Amino acid sequence: MSTLSKIWESKVIIRFPDCDPFNHLNNARYIDYFINAREDHIISNLNFNIYHYATQSGFAWVVSKNQIAYLRPAFLMETVVIDSSLLHEGDKEVLVEMKMWNERKDKIKSVLWSNFVHVNMKTQRPENHSKELMELFLPFENPLPTAAGFDERIEQLKASI
Repeated sequence: MSTLSKIWESKVIIRFPDCDPFNHLNNARYIDYFINAREDHIISNLNFNIYHYATQSGFAWVVSKNQIAYLRPAFLMETVVIDSSLLHEGDKEVLVEMKMWNERKDKIKSVLWSNFVHVNMKTQRPENHSKELMELFLPFENPLPTAAGFDERIEQLKASI
């Protein structure tokens, strides 16, 4: 996918150990799939490895808040598309939206908003992003066209499909 895009996506197959007895992706595992996809998106689109950054700089991002909506089940061995987009970049935090779709991208399965706080690993306190990080991420910031909270965003997405 081109680095000019503000919405990055990848495909993944739902695996057996991640499913419940109904062959649905377990609710807790959605977040794992989303976070893994976002890490992959950042590496493949920005050539930026957050773990390498953490070991080299002593800074990392920690999740401060997740909001998730489960709209349709993801099934065992189903191929899904996960997209991710940076909704907001602040001095000390970022807000990322991630969506899981069926393979044709005509049915949305789940939406996750994750707030990540930039933290000094030594002090374990939030710290501002460097100017270089702000400049790296700014071209990919993709704010919503209209101000909306999480619940309003879910309604927008459901209405658009």
